[in-house]
Amino acid sequence: MEDRVVDIDLRGTFDMKIVRGLTSAETEHVLCEVSARDASGYRTEKLGKDGWDVSHQEPMKNKVLLRFIREHLYPIPGLLEEMGFSYDPQVGAFKARVTRQFPEKFAEWAKQLPKELTVNMDDKLKTLLADPVAAAVRFEVVNQEIDWFDLRIVIDVEGVQLSKEQIRALVAARGGYVRMDDGGWMRLEIKLDNDQRDAVTRLGLDPFDLSGETHRMHAMQLADPKAAEVFDPKAWKRIKDRTAEIQIDVKPDVPSQLQATLRPYQVEGFHFLAYLATNGFGGILADDMGLGKTIQSITYVLWLREEFARKNKSKKKVVIPPVLIVCPKSVLDVWAGETEKFAPGVRVLVIRSKDQANLEDIKKNYDMVVVNYAQLRVCGETLNQIKWLTVILDEGQQIKNPDSKAAKAAREIVSYNRLVLSGTPIENRLLDMWSLMAFSMPGVLGSRSYFKKRFDKRKDPQSQNRLAARLKPFLLRRTKSQVAKDLPPRTEEEVYAKMEGIQSQLYKAELRRIQQALLGLDSDESVKKNSFAILQGLMRLRQICCHPGLVDPKYAKEDSAKMTALFYLLDQLREEGHKVLVFSQFVSMLEIIKNRLEAENRPLNYLTGQTKDRRGEIEKFQTTKDPSVFLLSLKAGGAGLNLTSASYVVLYDPWWNPAVESQAIDRTHRIGQKNKVIAYRLLTKDSVEEKIRILQHQKNQLVANVLGDEGFTSSLGIDDLNFILNHGDDEEG
Repeated sequence: MEDRVVDIDLRGTFDMKIVRGLTSAETEHVLCEVSARDASGYRTEKLGKDGWDVSHQEPMKNKVLLRFIREHLYPIPGLLEEMGFSYDPQVGAFKARVTRQFPEKFAEWAKQLPKELTVNMDDKLKTLLADPVAAAVRFEVVNQEIDWFDLRIVIDVEGVQLSKEQIRALVAARGGYVRMDDGGWMRLEIKLDNDQRDAVTRLGLDPFDLSGETHRMHAMQLADPKAAEVFDPKAWKRIKDRTAEIQIDVKPDVPSQLQATLRPYQVEGFHFLAYLATNGFGGILADDMGLGKTIQSITYVLWLREEFARKNKSKKKVVIPPVLIVCPKSVLDVWAGETEKFAPGVRVLVIRSKDQANLEDIKKNYDMVVVNYAQLRVCGETLNQIKWLTVILDEGQQIKNPDSKAAKAAREIVSYNRLVLSGTPIENRLLDMWSLMAFSMPGVLGSRSYFKKRFDKRKDPQSQNRLAARLKPFLLRRTKSQVAKDLPPRTEEEVYAKMEGIQSQLYKAELRRIQQALLGLDSDESVKKNSFAILQGLMRLRQICCHPGLVDPKYAKEDSAKMTALFYLLDQLREEGHKVLVFSQFVSMLEIIKNRLEAENRPLNYLTGQTKDRRGEIEKFQTTKDPSVFLLSLKAGGAGLNLTSASYVVLYDPWWNPAVESQAIDRTHRIGQKNKVIAYRLLTKDSVEEKIRILQHQKNQLVANVLGDEGFTSSLGIDDLNFILNHGDDEEG
């Protein structure tokens, strides 16, 4: 019996071709006829909707028994389904629609078909399995203007005759398939070795950019030795000769007039600013918040003044131009205060109203003018009549919209040097960077339309790397973790806010009332006897400093200078992705802050003496990865609280007792804290808060005092009280 058995081993065949017009005039389908036959041709089967049908079989002699081996046919229906084939009885074959995604999907599918399967394709489909066409890339310099080079990307295709339009389409597909005129497909592979690819990336150029537009690049953006690989030798020599003239290693001594010792990374920051100015560049200093961008800038200003005097010493009379600082309203006094502290020889004018922008007065009496962005727009006509030594935009994100009035006003300023300060990581919003650089180094990122086309990370994930490469010569950014070795375990900064409007009026009225009430006090003894009344009066003044709504709910919607300063800090910290603790001794103040955070949909946690799930609030804050705010009352945030996931602390209102302030900062600065802690102490300028702070510095014995407010007031004498209450005159500055 076994001798009469003949094995018929059936193997499958796909016959595929592209046809047009099956369902409409414009549609295309792939038709696939599926058959199976054995090597000797005894039997042929065809696959249809209901399975395999015999289409041909040779007659067998000698009464043999046929055994059909079908194991190679079992996977075929699944393979057809993978590619989206369905049976069409009208054409007697399986069909799949040719869509935009078809080429890549088909090529991948066809490569994985089993070897036992015979696959026949028409010429159009065969092009999908062909090797990509090889191309070489090079950069031509088509024009040069001093430091600027206009580059064009040229693609040389090897072994194939293609039109410019076809090459452009192939390059635009970035290695993907492009339909050609003959109905087939083609793809392009740009031949760049790793070194060349790295060099092109570091230049911030896209080798796939064949728009035909030139790329205006600064010599410093092209100063990468490995870039020689992709440049024509003559063009590279021109670039090399120009970059040799640029001074890169600029490391002047820190000006002797600076009344501070810079940390090592701050010295490096100053050297970067000096390098920019030496070469006539503008740029961006984008250090994390709390790393001292202001003091680095003040050092730079002192050095610029020295340099200007040195370069013009041959003249009979050297008049050093003033410096213009543009900043948010909430930090006007920070700039004035820091400059007075670290560079007392620099005469500072803070412009709060248009009538202060007096041209002759500025030229004659001031070295630095500080103005907010709103006043820049109002006073622009006057300010633009001065050629400033440098203009510094603090919190440069304020001009991120290039069409805003602030951005337009900033670009019109005339100055020898330009600098932007920003704590926001550039990767947050790539398109904002164009506006910042259009101010500080116009042209370096091309026109606005050029930039939008080439640096939109939604369309091209490499755009962020290319932008970073283009910005590298003009931008310095250090994070807190990068300079941790130079930072003390904790840093404390004082941030001053100046009251205006209703808040200022309320404060002055309350101050006059207290001054009247205490007129009769003439000795330390009388002060001690009336300490409770004094404490109550001072408490009301401190509440008004925090927010007018604390003394009367009807003022809850009024502006508070300190609240503005707080949200200025919180906005920056959120942009940088940090968590922050905010302490206040007034629960009602925390409520006002909480209401605004909730209205702005910001993540927050809240802990006061009334909080029931204390552990839950702490756990939520400690474990969240999002930048968030933890509002804590002084008493609830006392001992036993460990909040090491935050490395920034804001003390919203000062306490009489510095030991309590220190304890609050220690909530985050303790065992388990890996980051360096930066604490901001918010203080109201020209107020009881400022006076108390001065007294705290003077009365050293209070540092060891662990008593509460009464402990502080019991140590006050008549002279201290007069000092605290002797303020409130209308001042400008």
